[in-house]
Amino acid sequence: MSPVRAPSLVVEWGGEALRTPPIADLAANPNFPVNAFLLALRLPLEEEYVPPITLRVLDTRDFGCRPELGRANVRNLPAPSWYPPALALLHPCPIPALSCSILGEEAEEEEEEGDWWSKFYAATGAAAKSRQGTAGDTLTVSVYKCELEAVPQFEGLQDFCQTFPLYRAAARPEGGEDPAPVGEFKVTPPPCHRRGCSTRGWDPLRDTLGFPCWWLLMPAGPHPCGSPVPVQVPVTRASGSPGVTAPAGRLFEMTGTIPLEKDLQISLFDYDLLPPDQEIGSTSIDLENRLLSRFRAHCGLPQLYRIAGPGRWRDQLTPSRALERFARVRGLPAPEFSADGGAVTFGGSTFLLTQFESGAPAYRHPGAPRERLALHLLHACHLVPEHLETRTLYNSTQPGLEQGKLQMWVDVFPASLGPPGPPVDITPRKPQRYELRCIIWNTRDVDLQDTTLTGQRMSDIYVKGWLDGLEEQRQKTDVHYRSLRGDGSFNWRFVFPFDYLPAERLCVLPKKEHFWSLDETVLKVPPKLILQVWDNDKFSADDFLGVLELELSSLPQPAQRPRHCTLALLGTQRSWLCWGAQAPRFSLFRQRCARGWWPCSVEEDGKRRLAGKLELSLELLTAKEAEERPAGKGREEPNMYPTLQPRDNEIRGRTRLGGCRSCRCSRSVGLALFLLVALLLAFVYSAPVSFGGATAAPSRFSGCRGGRRELALSLAAGLLGHERRLATGHPGRVPKSIEVFPALLLPLVVDNDSNDNGKNHGDEGEEDD
Repeated sequence: MSPVRAPSLVVEWGGEALRTPPIADLAANPNFPVNAFLLALRLPLEEEYVPPITLRVLDTRDFGCRPELGRANVRNLPAPSWYPPALALLHPCPIPALSCSILGEEAEEEEEEGDWWSKFYAATGAAAKSRQGTAGDTLTVSVYKCELEAVPQFEGLQDFCQTFPLYRAAARPEGGEDPAPVGEFKVTPPPCHRRGCSTRGWDPLRDTLGFPCWWLLMPAGPHPCGSPVPVQVPVTRASGSPGVTAPAGRLFEMTGTIPLEKDLQISLFDYDLLPPDQEIGSTSIDLENRLLSRFRAHCGLPQLYRIAGPGRWRDQLTPSRALERFARVRGLPAPEFSADGGAVTFGGSTFLLTQFESGAPAYRHPGAPRERLALHLLHACHLVPEHLETRTLYNSTQPGLEQGKLQMWVDVFPASLGPPGPPVDITPRKPQRYELRCIIWNTRDVDLQDTTLTGQRMSDIYVKGWLDGLEEQRQKTDVHYRSLRGDGSFNWRFVFPFDYLPAERLCVLPKKEHFWSLDETVLKVPPKLILQVWDNDKFSADDFLGVLELELSSLPQPAQRPRHCTLALLGTQRSWLCWGAQAPRFSLFRQRCARGWWPCSVEEDGKRRLAGKLELSLELLTAKEAEERPAGKGREEPNMYPTLQPRDNEIRGRTRLGGCRSCRCSRSVGLALFLLVALLLAFVYSAPVSFGGATAAPSRFSGCRGGRRELALSLAAGLLGHERRLATGHPGRVPKSIEVFPALLLPLVVDNDSNDNGKNHGDEGEEDD
């Protein structure tokens, strides 16, 4: 298709036609050189019999060729929007002054955290994420569930002109689809008189860029910026598929020329590792309508006028100048303010600042009374407020089918009015790095699960701890053995680094759902410390004794003595000390450190009961403070802030265990040597008397019935280092420690040899004879 050169307009109505002069340079100025035309014709009185208006756009080519670019049929020409000469809709009502009941440092913290996201969450009903005051401070933004053009009270932002799409006459879409427009024609509807109805464009109303508001727009490529218009497009959230919501929090700034570049197209893509990225959907915004609309849609009005801080005024015109401009557009006299700015005469009425504010402003950085009063009057005129619109995304491959939604707003600032104010910071809230140091000092009254040989109850106690959602950081203390009363001493430090959002009071846990996932999924959980007390067992699973869960942003006040530590501190039970009152709590993020006794509990039969007491020290440090004051886990180096010494019973136990280990080693060696001697004696005693088939010479022990017994005893005595010998013929004087052994190990051998010994003894008698 050849480019458009010099388009002209042909208006056909009631058998009459009117042709405008062509536009000389469409790329430089797409407006008609003459903006007022007169067409006289006769029309019927009844509107249903009035013929439609046909608008045809022709191009001027060489050799007198005038091809038709597009046409539009207008059947019901809407009436123009007429505004009353006085502000009949302006009804001021008293508005209570915005204040906050939080005092001291807490008020300062709440004020600092009152960013744009606080107003957004307050408007959407997520009060837990909004860090504004809880008493009267109700700053919000208007969140529309549709496009700004679809809001009924703003009349589609076409109050100053009407837009008619142009279609090709010979184009026939395939598959029964609607034809695609090839351009747009904008015209301001004039007043129409019956009987001799004439159409004429009224006097050209100049906008901020200096062109009349009757013009023709044809699709064309990018054009050079002759009169730049800065455009700010903050995108807050995007939803591309069902159940998937991604907070974008990005601000895009660009400069363009209106009406050459009036359409702002925003597309959402799906990122892929291998290009090209797939387009999810797109939406288009007409910037001309927003800039020229009398509803002042180019920049929403905030609720407060501030000269500094996160909610600083960002428009080019102050509220008083904007009110003067509004009066000039509506044909009203300019407002007249008093010297102190507390009163103004506007539209024939006088308004006081006390009608809108019941007291002095309690918020920080308020503006002058003159500007605050002008802002209240602008709000009473039902102009576009500070808002957030929801735009539907569509894809050209699937026309008419919704592909997702995008929450955003657009600010258009004409360059002729000067530079705009600072943009709104909508960067997503970034978590802060903290480090929690928890020192386990002692335990009291822990349940006893095991039983000793003497029947006493005991437990081998150790403590395990982690932060909720960070189970991979689980740590545990050493074991306190043989606690007979449930008392334990540890002097053990836990160190837990984590990311925290002060504005939402939640911990941020970036995790990947799968190992092949490209991006991390952000999970937000309350900052909760979980401590569990266990009983250590050697040959079976450890026994669970009790648990203590402490939410760091709402920490119960600890007891200073063990006897005052009850479940009433956690709010699970009531005691006579705090009956009728809620258990006192505080935030560790403000107090930064705490030490005392907290109760452990266990659930039995659906009820919680006291299962022990823990003495803890909790200290919260920022990343910079933790770097300046390092501390190791347990008792590891650097063991500082504070220095943890080994407990007294552990030192005594180590000394006692050292002596016992040497004693046990000597006993084990002696027992092994004794068993070796016993095996040697058994082997010697059971060995045969003859060697190599020859009978051994008669021994001096062979004449005795217990010869072999005495031989074994003599060998045992010699090996064990005894000086007494058996040659004296007194076997009864052998020490009992040596005599008992052959009596226990060799009774069968002695009995079996008794018959042989008797026989040999008889033979020896015969030889002696």
